Amino acid sequence: MPHTEVPGERVPIRMWADPDTVESAAMEQLRNVTRMPWTHGLAVMPDVHYGKGATVGSVIAMRDAVSPAAVGVDIGCGMTAVRTDLTAERLPDDLGRLRSALEATIPVGFHFHDEAIDPATVPGLRSGDWDGFWRGFDDLAEAVHPRRERALRQMGTLGGGNHFLEVCLDDDGMVWLVLHSGSRNIGKELAEHHIGRARDLPHNRDLPDRDLAVFLSGTPEMDAYRRDLFWAQDYARRNRDVMMGLACRTLEREVPGTGFGQWISCHHNYVAEERYDGVDVLVTRKGAIRAGSGEYGIIPGSMATGTYVVKGLGNPESFNSASHGAGRRMSRNKARKTFTREDLVEQTRGVECRKDLGVVDEIPAAYKDLESVIEAQTDLVQVVAHLRQVVCVKG
Repeated sequence: MPHTEVPGERVPIRMWADPDTVESAAMEQLRNVTRMPWTHGLAVMPDVHYGKGATVGSVIAMRDAVSPAAVGVDIGCGMTAVRTDLTAERLPDDLGRLRSALEATIPVGFHFHDEAIDPATVPGLRSGDWDGFWRGFDDLAEAVHPRRERALRQMGTLGGGNHFLEVCLDDDGMVWLVLHSGSRNIGKELAEHHIGRARDLPHNRDLPDRDLAVFLSGTPEMDAYRRDLFWAQDYARRNRDVMMGLACRTLEREVPGTGFGQWISCHHNYVAEERYDGVDVLVTRKGAIRAGSGEYGIIPGSMATGTYVVKGLGNPESFNSASHGAGRRMSRNKARKTFTREDLVEQTRGVECRKDLGVVDEIPAAYKDLESVIEAQTDLVQVVAHLRQVVCVKG
């Protein structure tokens, strides 16, 4: 689907969504981005919706500046998927037991490991130089230093909200493991620290939206943010790597002889240094993945609508980006007031998962239609595989 251009003040808003269906509050957030003097361009994904500080589903390219709110508080949040050599027929008949085994291995919600995970004990781990990574903690903002032990023990944990770990089947009946998580509490605290610092800087006093306060290149504040940001992005990636390694070990224990193949990982709340139109820019993707030519990405739906594995087409109009998921169409509070436990049971029929009121805000009907979201971005990605979950672990 070709994108729609909506006029903005300094740059147009390139939209892979119908502007008439986007909440007015989200559109105002997007217009405010175009009013900022540092904005080089703005692309909007089909899963766009209003977000705290900045719009979810927005890709903002800025010259010599970055807005921490345009990254979000879960720095480095993203997806990982691993294809196994199992077929559906080899899965245990008792999927409840498999879900329990995964939940016993990987803490969810506010829980964390009793002791920090030793990376040497995690099979297939892809992240190297753990000693150097943890030494970097000492360079982070002093405000988070008391959280070191918690950050150590939260490494390899899922969290709550829309984070999940799933066992899925592709259309050929092959089993995949898929997970969604981020930088846990340490990323949140770093983000909130820097968002607060940005709001107090003099050059942000006259912004149309103080939530979009920026750091400027060449300043100590920008240097400090970039240091903490890139560390938190690395934490998020390593967190997913550890969890996926633990999940693979658990699956192999439940189904001996399981082998693992293709491993795909992508951030969808992060900053990258890129170049467009001959200009070096800092690109923030909040609820968007990079979709450069040939790059693999993961676009999930909800607890029962599956996930798409995609390959990017490298469309510069979107700053080489695509959506990060289906996107919410209803707030969590509204979902809790609208749907019952019985609704959740019905909408997750056929999926081994929690079916209690504690996760009713994640009910599939609270999300946009995944198929429509994929159809809206055929010029951004091509579909490689469609996965449907049979087990879903939620925080």
